[in-house]
Amino acid sequence: MNALFDMSIEDARAHHKKLAAEIRKHDEHYYRDDSPKISDAAYDKLRQELIEIEAQYPDLITQDSPTQTVGVAVTSGFKKIRHAVPMLSLSNAFDEADVIDFLDRIRRFLSLAADDTVSVIAEPKIDGLSCSLRYESRKLVMAATRGDGSEGEDITANVRTIKDVPQSLLASAPDLVEVRGEIYMRRDDFASLNQRQAEAGKQIFANPRNAAAGSIRQLDVSISAQRPLHFFGYALGEMKESIASTQWGIKDKLIEWGFAQADPFALCDTAGDMMAYYQTIMNARPDLPYEIDGVVYKVNRLDYQDRLGFVSRAPRWATAHKFPAEQAITIVKDIDIQVGRTGVLTPVARLEPITVGGVVVSNATLHNEDEIERKDVRVGDHVVVQRAGDVIPQVVKVLLDKRVGNPAPYKFPDECPICKSAAVREEGEVARRCTGGLICPAQAVERLKHFVSRDGFDIEGLGDKIIKEFWDKALVRTPGDIFRLRQANEALAEPLQLWEGWGEKSVAKLFDAIEKRRAIGFDRFIFALGIPQIGQATARKLALTYTNLKTLRAAMDAAQDIESEAYADLLNIEDVGPRVADDLRRFFVETHNRTVLDDLESELHIEDFKAPERVDSPVVGKTVVFTGTLTTMSRPEAKARAEVLGAKVAGSVSAKTDYVVAGEDAGSKLAKARDAGVTVLSEKEWLALISR
Repeated sequence: MNALFDMSIEDARAHHKKLAAEIRKHDEHYYRDDSPKISDAAYDKLRQELIEIEAQYPDLITQDSPTQTVGVAVTSGFKKIRHAVPMLSLSNAFDEADVIDFLDRIRRFLSLAADDTVSVIAEPKIDGLSCSLRYESRKLVMAATRGDGSEGEDITANVRTIKDVPQSLLASAPDLVEVRGEIYMRRDDFASLNQRQAEAGKQIFANPRNAAAGSIRQLDVSISAQRPLHFFGYALGEMKESIASTQWGIKDKLIEWGFAQADPFALCDTAGDMMAYYQTIMNARPDLPYEIDGVVYKVNRLDYQDRLGFVSRAPRWATAHKFPAEQAITIVKDIDIQVGRTGVLTPVARLEPITVGGVVVSNATLHNEDEIERKDVRVGDHVVVQRAGDVIPQVVKVLLDKRVGNPAPYKFPDECPICKSAAVREEGEVARRCTGGLICPAQAVERLKHFVSRDGFDIEGLGDKIIKEFWDKALVRTPGDIFRLRQANEALAEPLQLWEGWGEKSVAKLFDAIEKRRAIGFDRFIFALGIPQIGQATARKLALTYTNLKTLRAAMDAAQDIESEAYADLLNIEDVGPRVADDLRRFFVETHNRTVLDDLESELHIEDFKAPERVDSPVVGKTVVFTGTLTTMSRPEAKARAEVLGAKVAGSVSAKTDYVVAGEDAGSKLAKARDAGVTVLSEKEWLALISR
């Protein structure tokens, strides 16, 4: 048996750390210095050993592992650029029912009849690197990666080397326009590149997407210039003026300006048309000159797109129809329990490693104890595992005909495997949670990981693996400790610079990255706290309502009294019901959390939240409640439009409500508004008000 399979997790972690550090060192010699110190065979042996150990111990895999990166990580050398218009991701559809539901949601939102046509543009979903090109006075002045959607990397110099990126636009183009699209590498170019790499004794790239991403993120522009990169332009960001009334019209303009398009694309009027196109593309997939992982549908009419707007970090008017999940059969070697930041116990199947969709899968989620019981998953079973896109691998079903003997059914634990506190399942809940709270190391570590995650503080170089290492060595135990790392390091008998895998430069970069995040927006700060049930959308609504941390803390203190006005105001926030309110109140009253917040306030500059300025809107800052049936638009559209205009949409009427918009069959909210003397508007009067 391979000796790696006999290692304890502690030995495996130490060996993994040593291997990764050695490979990174040789990558630097190879890519940065162009001076390899070992033979290709010796290098390949190191990488293969790392792959094997990560297959056996998947918890050791991190984003910065040499198995997950191409060449040397150089992103820290790029300047950050904030997008004028966020670069959002897409929701996903996986079957025909999802496609039909996508169209139905659009019709409901826009108050369209079931037989009204909603035309969509369908186009291949390129498996590449998203990029935004900014043109001023029709000259290319900036190119940026998507990054976290709000902030990307400045790759302007590298993008200028891509031959099919126009350096200037026609005189008919606006003075200011952002063209968005995908940087990719053709299959034939990828094969040729790998052949040249092999002939030169250099690293072979895993796939075209990784090759393209690695090529465009080189600090040495000459390397990017040598790589056969291409660009498809398919969307617009910030614009000085409108150039079309439809998505198809935008495509025509982009083609006119010299941007290549992913063929074939089509205009579809029905779900049947969309499915026919999807099937055509799926059949043609092997013969296309570039890699794709699905189809993208976009509502054709731009006025519909404007009305539909966005939900959280994705547009309502577009979705990605992914290709079917790839499946494989393997064996369940064990079932472990992972403890998340909110204490949820999640069962994970440890599998005999199997390749699914080009990725070695060694573990898969079993979701919760009900799922284990429903599927009757037992240790030793043969199971079907699938993964689709970036979705975590999951166990689809058990192959009962392959079950050997009568293995015991899995018994879900009633205590936390980490801190041994009771694990309780509340009535009506599907999840079982550790009651240990902040005494549970697993929850504490996961909360720190969430705090520094991409949508939280997004501290470069402080990934999951590093957080866990700092926790284990008692260097970071609270969020505030992160911002005192420099001082703590100076007091260490063995400073970070002497740790394996670290050095003067890497430590300096980490400290610089931390310093850059001492200023943070209030909505992002709320999300980073990891409060149960508080995602990005709710965090933003809380920030919009309370503006700053001092006001929010005072309001939560007051809201401990459920008879108080503060509690009523909390419930008045859209999407904040009693259960969410209870989680918020519990978080802000807990002694340890209050200490953490005091500590963070002393270390950070938490910027007051400012709603998008709409000086031309008469409802900026006003609190609006919608009630009854609206006839000219759906309730969701009315709420979304009000928020875009700077209004606060509430779920119930209070003394702080400015307007109640009453549609047909308005009930108790209308009566309460009249009793409280709140201004009541008809739908017609509301539309007249916001049209001023």
